[in-house]
Amino acid sequence: MKRISSYFLLACMALVCHAQDIDKEAALQEVEVKGASVVNKADGRLYYPTEQQKAASATGYEILQRLALPNILVNEVTHTVSAFNNKGEVQLRINDIMASRSDMMALNPQTIIRIDFIDSPGVRYGEGVAYVINIVTRRSDSGYTLGTNLSQALTAAKGDYSVFGKWNKGKGELSLDYDFGYQDLKGGRTAETACYTLTDGSLYTISRSDVATRTRSIGNSVQLKYNLADSAAYVFQVALDAGLTNAPGNYSQKAIADGVANYTATQRSQSQALLPSLDLYYHRQLTARQTLTINAVGTFIGTSSDYSYDEGTPYQYAVEGQTCSLMGEVIYENRLRPFTLSAGVNQRLKYTRNEYTGDAMSLNTMHNSTLYAFTQAKGRVGSLGYVAGVGVNSLRYRQQTHAYNFQWFRPKVALAYDLTNAWHLNYAFEYSNHVSQIAMISDAMIRNNSMEWTRGNPDLHPNRMTEHTLRLSFDNSRWYSHIECLYRGHPRPNMVAYERTADNRFIQTQRNQKAIDFLYLSAYARCWLVPEKLMVMGSGGMNRCMNFGDDYTHCLTSWDGTVSATAYLGHFTLSAYVTSGWRFMEGEGIGRSNASSSLWAAYRHKNWQFALTWLNPFVSNSLQNESELCSRYITKKVDIHSRDFANYLTLSVAWRFDKGRKYREIDREKRQKDTETGIMK
Repeated sequence: MKRISSYFLLACMALVCHAQDIDKEAALQEVEVKGASVVNKADGRLYYPTEQQKAASATGYEILQRLALPNILVNEVTHTVSAFNNKGEVQLRINDIMASRSDMMALNPQTIIRIDFIDSPGVRYGEGVAYVINIVTRRSDSGYTLGTNLSQALTAAKGDYSVFGKWNKGKGELSLDYDFGYQDLKGGRTAETACYTLTDGSLYTISRSDVATRTRSIGNSVQLKYNLADSAAYVFQVALDAGLTNAPGNYSQKAIADGVANYTATQRSQSQALLPSLDLYYHRQLTARQTLTINAVGTFIGTSSDYSYDEGTPYQYAVEGQTCSLMGEVIYENRLRPFTLSAGVNQRLKYTRNEYTGDAMSLNTMHNSTLYAFTQAKGRVGSLGYVAGVGVNSLRYRQQTHAYNFQWFRPKVALAYDLTNAWHLNYAFEYSNHVSQIAMISDAMIRNNSMEWTRGNPDLHPNRMTEHTLRLSFDNSRWYSHIECLYRGHPRPNMVAYERTADNRFIQTQRNQKAIDFLYLSAYARCWLVPEKLMVMGSGGMNRCMNFGDDYTHCLTSWDGTVSATAYLGHFTLSAYVTSGWRFMEGEGIGRSNASSSLWAAYRHKNWQFALTWLNPFVSNSLQNESELCSRYITKKVDIHSRDFANYLTLSVAWRFDKGRKYREIDREKRQKDTETGIMK
């Protein structure tokens, strides 16, 4: 695969160099144009889906899959969107409001005007956001929409079902969405071999192999939303969400062998969670050029879980957790003639209380507050487009006797220079910070197996990150391609550290250590081989991960490649996707998402769409994930296979009925939500 990816990378670079022979069409303005499907801008690109792509899609996830966005991995089976290069979070938005899974499932692709793909998000989007995908739609003035999207696996006990309704009358819109999902999977198998260096210098090797597993979960969510809008004056929205999840009686039976004894150990877990939230949003057009946005969100998360494992000696603990969050934001924007100026402030307050009982006795109460202010300018001078901004962040944290008060600046600049109508050069620089998960700054300690524990570090501090991205791209009505270089540097990052006690307990924690550097070179190409009928995409990349711990240096070079093709044949749509997966190293751990492939076929007739997804065809036992540990105290290799997701066949049925054909555009801003419980797992 490494050699194939190398050839593919060189081939894509050669295609970019020769792409000027393809017919040129000028389309540089950030407005809807009929002659180009991709429009370059300073912080990303605008995509205009074709009528064929919209007609072949039943949900927001499917339209993103059809577009084949660079470095974006869309899983139509699990309904998730992630960054292929492990760069960071992918934010999904509809009309600039953060979109939930329900929103994406209920989205009508026929109402899409354009998709704003932001691969260099400005300072207003906060920390840790690698990509923003904003789907801009039209809204019905009157009428209603009813629909359902049912997805059922034919080869495993897994299903997702959603129903939705939307009623419009004048300026008001009322919508109700309900989602139900379940799974009961028994084909997962984890095989692990670990070698521990004991205090006396001897080696202790143990293998843990699943002989039986069961993973069950049931999820329900409902969303009620009312929107009152006048596109020329204001938008007011109230959204109430409630989610209830239950994972009852999951377990795995493991065959344990250490060269002395052979026995079976059982790991059991169960959990429940209640997640209500209330979102209030107001957007006001102050003048023809000035807008004001106010957003307030309240979130509660109630969790209850139990865990037990009897490897070596029995071990059991339970967690009762409550998390309360309040988030408020005010954004002002002024569209001046030379540029658009925006400024805002964001305040987040969070209280977490997690009580561990049993063998992991601990009570964690944490108070977190973040005050973030930013200002940003976006504009164009001749052939140069730019986005420049700076954020100021104040983070406060308190947990019993542990506390810190941390402030930092976050400057960011994105430049886009049009070399010609078709050739574009982009550069982005960002200086930001990373804050560890709440769970890892707790003072709890839990046991993973007979030899290993995980312990939080309340003295863990945020760390800084510097990122540079340089991209050369070419595009016209049929072709888009680019070559890109990304460099990221982390001084004093939060890195996993392993400690060994005198009684041979091996403890995983986190510490601020020396540095992590990351280099990613990639090439991407997307082309309509037959206009409006056959689209192909290919990408390839090289990762170089450099990790400098307090007492080690670990480096890794890896390659990845992806190819896809989609054919639009009247009422039928056919799609194929193959990826090599990727390997990534952080600290002393190597993770790998393995190769996968999928075939997708859909038939659309009037208000109905029937689709079959075949994941990992002709594979009897799919390798889902591999990981390695290279610590001086522990070396470990873990493989995760699944018979459930091998030859995995899913049938999806979508039905939608619309009444009311008069549409208009409406601008909305972002919606926030908190989902982090702070519970250690």
